[in-house]
Amino acid sequence: MRPTVLCFSGLDPSGGAGLQADIEAVGNSGAHAAIACTALTIQNSQQVFGFKATSKELLLAQANAVVNDLPIKVVKSGMLGTTDNIAALADFLRAHPDYLYVLDPVLVANSGGSLGNQATLVQAFVELIPLATLITPNTVELRALTGEDDLERATAKLFAMGAQAVLVKGGHEDTPDHIRNALYINNEMVSETRCPRLEGEYHGSGCSLASFIAGRLAMGDQLKQAVQHAETWLFGVLKYAETPVPNGQKIPKRF
Repeated sequence: MRPTVLCFSGLDPSGGAGLQADIEAVGNSGAHAAIACTALTIQNSQQVFGFKATSKELLLAQANAVVNDLPIKVVKSGMLGTTDNIAALADFLRAHPDYLYVLDPVLVANSGGSLGNQATLVQAFVELIPLATLITPNTVELRALTGEDDLERATAKLFAMGAQAVLVKGGHEDTPDHIRNALYINNEMVSETRCPRLEGEYHGSGCSLASFIAGRLAMGDQLKQAVQHAETWLFGVLKYAETPVPNGQKIPKRF
């Protein structure tokens, strides 16, 4: 069977982000996606209206049910929703130290809707940071996690908190003509990419990128290679994204 990525993420009814983005991105990478649902959200492609988080007991029961059933190589997390779920995932990862782990530190949706109490989630993420093979924050999340406005200081602080590798995503920065991403390993920048900034906003781009990276790691890529493959793939699926609502957020066309 194909190598498996176990995804801890919330269900997005619109299918743009969350677990459906994980499934489609991991599948496109060549790997198989297994799911541990962290929350049921009430949202469409444009707005989050609310959510109900899964209990930590149910979350761990989902994950543990597939541990001995599927060839899990990598764990990926997106929306976790509560500090209890973050602590439960940390316990799960410590119980399975052989799994690689991609942490997408989701705090808010692209539409700005809340996906948990940001202040308490930021404090709880400290437990996950040292366990991650790769952390994939956008610059808003990076600043929130570290309390630093300067991106270089913020990245260095994340490594001081125990990070092993960080992909800083620049889509939220004021660069009208391009987006700059930078990959750091052991607090040293090992690659930098710039791609043209496409018009509009996208629902699920961060989920898709992190999940494709996780899938390529499961398939045997080295980290730098996995990130490069994922960035190339993501640009294509965003270039052909679909627009559900005129002038609204677009859904990546992952197939």
